[in-house]
Amino acid sequence: MRGIARVYWRLLGAGFRRQSTYRLAAVGGVVANATFGLLKVAVLVATVHAAGGELAGYDVGRMSTYIWLSQAMLGSLNLNGRTDIAERIKDGRVAVDFLRPLDVQAAEITTEVGRSLFALIPRGIPMLVIGVFAGMAPPGSLAAYPLGAGSLLLGIVISVAAAYLVGVAGFWLVETRGLQVFYMVIAGFLAGLFVPIGLFPRWLLVLAEATPFPSMMMYPIDVLAGRVDLAGSLGLLAVQVAWLVAVAGLGQVLTRAGRRRLEVQGG
Repeated sequence: MRGIARVYWRLLGAGFRRQSTYRLAAVGGVVANATFGLLKVAVLVATVHAAGGELAGYDVGRMSTYIWLSQAMLGSLNLNGRTDIAERIKDGRVAVDFLRPLDVQAAEITTEVGRSLFALIPRGIPMLVIGVFAGMAPPGSLAAYPLGAGSLLLGIVISVAAAYLVGVAGFWLVETRGLQVFYMVIAGFLAGLFVPIGLFPRWLLVLAEATPFPSMMMYPIDVLAGRVDLAGSLGLLAVQVAWLVAVAGLGQVLTRAGRRRLEVQGG
């Protein structure tokens, strides 16, 4: 058991180091995140002012907190559905993955989480610095920091595990780019990337909460921003854990079914 844990720890570190080699891409990501963050400030803060200073529980400070936390998290969340497993299924390399003494899904998710954690450093921290100068409202309780960190980690893992489902659909679809585009459209919107889901009409809010997408971004933001109390934070964490179990379980089912279906030709 200890040996297996050591292997997964090394996979996590390998993903972290792999992402650290793309330094220019990280710089470009910071510029893009900051630009879109400022655009969101211009639109959403103006909307709050137009609503009389408060909109669905968001004043200017809370809206600024939402904007810059979402921008800080963006580089670490897989909301586009692109995964390495999709390409390995398409060209047949996944057959080698099945020969290794590791769970294919767990190995893929662990590596991707390592890459996501690195992105918090060059892309997440600068967004928080900008947010502090832009008027982010600090949480009212110190408990929001450790609970928010746990919620953020769960959000990252859920986003990677859900994107894995898009990739393993390649066992049946072969070409998954169309599915990836569809996933990217709905994931970002329902996760709360563009506006807080609290601004959704009631029917759309219920629809969003019936999916794992708010657990990727909106719930961690609510916990980190202190928009919910201790009981509410623990409740959101419990929802995230439930979605992680459900998504990971479905990934196991699809992986095993795909392994039985897999055919590799050539040599």
